[in-house]
Amino acid sequence: MKKTKIKHFLGIIALCTVLLTSACSNGSNNTAASGNTVVVETASTSEQTGETAVTTTELSMDELVKFDDADYNTEWSEDSSTKIVYNGTSASVSGAGAAVGESGSVSITEAGTYVLSGTLNDGQLTVDAPDGTVHLVLNGVEMHDNDSAPLYIVEAGKVIVTLQEGTENKLSDGKNYVYADATTDEPNAALYSKADLTINGTGNLTVEGNFNNGINSRDDLKLVSGTIVVKAIDDGVLGKDRVAALEGAKLTVEAGGDGVKSTNADEEGKGIIAIGGGTFNITSGNDALQAETAMLVNGGTFSLITGGGSVNGETHVEERGGFGRGQQAAPDTASTETSTDSTATAVESTSAKGLKAGTDIQVGGGTFEIDSADDAVHSNGNLTIAGGELTLTTGDDGIHADTAVTIAGGKINITKSYEGIEGSIINLAGGETKITASDDGVNVGGGNDGSSVDGRAGQNTITDGTHLMTISGGTHYVNATGDGLDSNGSIVMSGGTVIVSGPTNAGNGSLDYDGTFEMTGGYLIAAGSSGMVQSTSDTSTQQSVLMTFPSTMEAGTMVRLEDSEGNEIATVAPTKTFQSIMISSPDLKQGSTYTIYSGGSSTGTETNGLYKGGEYTGGTKIVSFEITSVATWVNESGITTAQSGMGMGGGMGGGGRPMRGQEGGQPPADGALTE
Repeated sequence: MKKTKIKHFLGIIALCTVLLTSACSNGSNNTAASGNTVVVETASTSEQTGETAVTTTELSMDELVKFDDADYNTEWSEDSSTKIVYNGTSASVSGAGAAVGESGSVSITEAGTYVLSGTLNDGQLTVDAPDGTVHLVLNGVEMHDNDSAPLYIVEAGKVIVTLQEGTENKLSDGKNYVYADATTDEPNAALYSKADLTINGTGNLTVEGNFNNGINSRDDLKLVSGTIVVKAIDDGVLGKDRVAALEGAKLTVEAGGDGVKSTNADEEGKGIIAIGGGTFNITSGNDALQAETAMLVNGGTFSLITGGGSVNGETHVEERGGFGRGQQAAPDTASTETSTDSTATAVESTSAKGLKAGTDIQVGGGTFEIDSADDAVHSNGNLTIAGGELTLTTGDDGIHADTAVTIAGGKINITKSYEGIEGSIINLAGGETKITASDDGVNVGGGNDGSSVDGRAGQNTITDGTHLMTISGGTHYVNATGDGLDSNGSIVMSGGTVIVSGPTNAGNGSLDYDGTFEMTGGYLIAAGSSGMVQSTSDTSTQQSVLMTFPSTMEAGTMVRLEDSEGNEIATVAPTKTFQSIMISSPDLKQGSTYTIYSGGSSTGTETNGLYKGGEYTGGTKIVSFEITSVATWVNESGITTAQSGMGMGGGMGGGGRPMRGQEGGQPPADGALTE
């Protein structure tokens, strides 16, 4: 592809990291791991010159959330604090700023430090101190309220909840709330705060939201440290403006709705989830982690199960409009909280994704085990993975962005998916990915959580210069039942290593593109069926060889391509049955002679069917030929023209349609046979 045709694509790709970058303290293959910042390189192209330049974006966690000294403060003393001691149906207060009410309920009206202990059978602690910071120390306290929130922060400058070391603490509510009048629907959580709320300390807290939600802050919610277990009928943990967590936080959530979410879509710079570390075990009926706008994950350990797991995913979910939907539902949107946070009638989404954001997601580190009925990682905007280790098992897409997906680092293993990676633009720039997909492995589609451009089932040809797959680095293995690499626009590869295994059916192809596939560098091996086979375009600067066999070869059959001196170009044993194999390598040169062998064995080091080094023995010579063009097509007789059905790309899945004169998809018609 000419530079003038790709400049628009690359400009869009650069958007992936404008909003978010992250620290890469955990995981492997991170782009950078210095301090609290990751540097992500992105490509952009001058509109005037058409030349591609590399720019860097440096944003830290500190730009998304501010932690001050009070957030870390766990200290208190007997002399400077007020004691609140519960005794079933009564309470006692020693010190200033708090008063005892009916049935042991207590109200705090002044800034200060309050130490809570004992058991409250049916009552409420309220905080209404508008101008100051209230420090609540949970020092072995259990509080229950039958018809409201046991801990209700009405107003405060800020509230710090410290979980005292070595203590067990619990908050729980009843199944039905009683409000003062019909216009009120708050509180709606066992721990409900209308002020900024921070939880720290090293003790334990259990929260049971039997009415609706577990923990809900109408402002910021910061989890600095402590072991927190939340069980909720609906959402587990909410922070309207943002939810932020640091390394010391240990959070376990069992929620009928979303696990953790931030809901503010109306104010700039809010609706954010920012995680610097910690441990998260979340089982949710809907999304595990959901940000209305942006999500940043620096590190941490995540075990996420959504919607009952991948076994509960629907067949061809995207063609049906999303998890749990009927035919052609509306585009996926973030779920909204049913509360006074919005004057509009809120409708809970049936989305059941692992990580989900309304604008951008960036992962810079962390270890993830995600088993989701819906997409494992999903952004309604851009998505960047720069580090971490992700194991994804899903009933729908492994990784999806409506706009652009960038893989810049990390280790990603998509063990089960409908489509592995999907976006309007996909940039594979680094990292290690392993994809298993029941449909397409890597798919440049139309966004809006679907493979099609207009939201209808099926595929679309995109010729307006807005869809592109670029591969510039990393190692990527694709095991696909549908197309391996599928672009409804074009593909550009300049570096990295890609191995495609599959499909085995003639209605799909290892490579499937509608525009061009310009190959300028890197290593590409694609083995699969031959009915829809495509090679790279003749605008490429790196040579490719596409071999078709007279019959289907068994999985594990070794294929070796070597030069006239016997040097290895590639040795591969595809992991699925195949009838065609395409090899592109910087070592291939025009005017040189090469030989293809099949069978035999190798003592080389094997990864995903690709062998490197070692000794190859026992193979049978299939054909020798001279490379005379950028894309050389051969069979057992030598350089050849297309067999019936070859070159019919375009993403039709089980069908096929006539070609539109695409470059390089056809083998040369005048190729001379060689012995």
